[in-house]
Amino acid sequence: MSLRIYNTLSRELEEFSPLQPGRVRMYVCGMTVYDFCHIGHARMMMAFDVVQRWLRASDYAVTYVRNITDIDDKIIARAVQRGITIRELTDEVIAAMHQDIGALGIEPPTIEPRATEYVPQMLGIIEKLEQKGLAYRSDNGDVNYAVRKFPGYGKLSGKSLDELHAGERVAVLDGKQDPLDFVLWKAAKPTEPADAKWESAYGTGRPGWHIECSAMSCATLGETFDIHGGGADLQFPHHENEIAQSEGANGKPLSRFWVHNGFVRVDNEKMSKSLGNFFTIREVLQKYDAESLRFFLVRTHYRSALNYSDAHLDDARNSLKRLYTALDLVAPAEAVIDWTQPHAARFKAAMDEDFGTPEAIAVLFELAGEVNRTKSAETAGLLKALAGSLGLLQGDPRAFLRAGATLDEAAIQAQIDARAAAKAAKNFAEADRIRNDLLAQGIVLKDSPTGTTWAAAQ
Repeated sequence: MSLRIYNTLSRELEEFSPLQPGRVRMYVCGMTVYDFCHIGHARMMMAFDVVQRWLRASDYAVTYVRNITDIDDKIIARAVQRGITIRELTDEVIAAMHQDIGALGIEPPTIEPRATEYVPQMLGIIEKLEQKGLAYRSDNGDVNYAVRKFPGYGKLSGKSLDELHAGERVAVLDGKQDPLDFVLWKAAKPTEPADAKWESAYGTGRPGWHIECSAMSCATLGETFDIHGGGADLQFPHHENEIAQSEGANGKPLSRFWVHNGFVRVDNEKMSKSLGNFFTIREVLQKYDAESLRFFLVRTHYRSALNYSDAHLDDARNSLKRLYTALDLVAPAEAVIDWTQPHAARFKAAMDEDFGTPEAIAVLFELAGEVNRTKSAETAGLLKALAGSLGLLQGDPRAFLRAGATLDEAAIQAQIDARAAAKAAKNFAEADRIRNDLLAQGIVLKDSPTGTTWAAAQ
């Protein structure tokens, strides 16, 4: 079975075949760097980490570009608020981002362009658009895109221009010929800091958000590439506008496949900074280990909504314990995956059907059950190797299971000693209470003629 990917542009699953045999070029819209990454950002980066891992596991050479937006209204406002330069702010936030997503095992992209490094390319695209009559200069100094002059506008979102216009609630800004038009180049304002301004044929200013990704993707991957990805919230207007700009300027399709991950939700609302219902990665990692958070993000299909809660993270950790327990029981043999092996074939079939991680992870649990039954080192090796293609189960099993304990060893031993004293005094109710308290904290006691030992709950 060959890989099939859901293409937002066609709204159906399509067989994947890259433009260049054996090589995949993929662009994903990354972070706007003015604050810490939250779980919604982690979900997006994890989704495409899994995509690029599976493409590599499928023997493709992958050029993966994930950009950084380092010039934006929010960035400017935050830098001014803190009294630092834009570069100081963005360098600080990028370092924090790398630390947070690195903890989750999210691999770095092949290329990580910063928008501020591609302003000349943005101006080149704007010039092309103006020459083709798709861009116009406004009296206020801005340069805008004339949406109604691009025949294909709305093909990604599936909305007609009339539908979009009917839903327009924002008053036409000065200089816009149509409410749907969007800015390509923003004229500088006197209140903006010096490092938010570039000189151009259009006067002093800075690029609009949408033109940034058109320039960075085409500069790093070419005018047409294989996969363009990002969160579902970017489908409109950001990705729609990217198509209008890039295809309007170059006369070629920007990307063959458009791939979007689903939202993270809290109490049935999208997690976002604007709603104030977000949790940063580093906040979550103060309470949960990184691999449990990764497992929580990976086990739901990337296009589905993901419901965030402590209960779901607790369940993810307990599920991961079951898999690590099998690897703790039997040391895995080194394995080169034979994709004709029945479990491996089912895992591959799941991943080849639009990166079907829920079904793939179900195969991992089947293998764990078989390891528990057969004590086969080869089966344990296959379990670890398959999980590795998802970035899971590569740690030390015993360390992971021990980390489930919420008490340190001295405190656990003190409880064991107290239980032994209770048993010696024939206070069996107290002895049972201590056992149950420890079990509730993830500690299992094992009595034997030589004494009592403990282990993390499995």
